[in-house]
Amino acid sequence: MTSASLGPLRVAGFGFRQGVTLGSLRGLIKASGQDGHLSAIATAADKAQTPAFQDLARSLGLPVIAVPLSAICAQTGAAPAPHLPARYGHKSLAEAAALAASGPQSRLLQRRTISADALATLAIAIGQENSKLAKGQSPRIENQ
Repeated sequence: MTSASLGPLRVAGFGFRQGVTLGSLRGLIKASGQDGHLSAIATAADKAQTPAFQDLARSLGLPVIAVPLSAICAQTGAAPAPHLPARYGHKSLAEAAALAASGPQSRLLQRRTISADALATLAIAIGQENSKLAKGQSPRIENQ
């Protein structure tokens, strides 16, 4: 499935540290088995312009969903992560971003996994088909 396909929306949510590399992010996608099946990639709005993340989106041909911090914090299905900053609600950023970007009826397909270099995390969520993504447009994330 590509971002222009109809069907379930599959979003890869990412959390990552400063200094993350394209290799770290691509390694997580490859290990997930979801390469070629994703609709978009997502992370918190304050991380979405990170060069390695933007490079990943371009290399995969997928849109970036920059999730507002309020939507990250509102996610109840993400695992607790007390070590993460309060701005992320002390929960898995990867899981919260994937869930928020996949819509209100989404569920986790794959819980958070950590890259070999421990610089990035990935979670995959599946939601209902998103007509904006199917048309190649970026969806608007509402505060939940």
